[in-house]
Amino acid sequence: MTKAEKREHCTGCEDNFYNGNNDLGVNECWSLDNMKLIKRKMVSINDVPPWTWKPEKYPSCYKQRGYVFINCENRDIVC
Repeated sequence: MTKAEKREHCTGCEDNFYNGNNDLGVNECWSLDNMKLIKRKMVSINDVPPWTWKPEKYPSCYKQRGYVFINCENRDIVC
């Protein structure tokens, strides 16, 4: 996956600010090189289990205020 393709998945991430979306001259997020798309559940910090919706693919480094991400590729977690 090219860096441009990876950046398409950064929309909404708190760190997308560092992908050139600033006036500081920072052009690339430090997580972009190692980013992978993995199956995760995006869960609001206000939601209580069970989280029954299906996981979606999110970047491994994706962060959004007010949410936690459950990594469904971890064998210790049932998704």
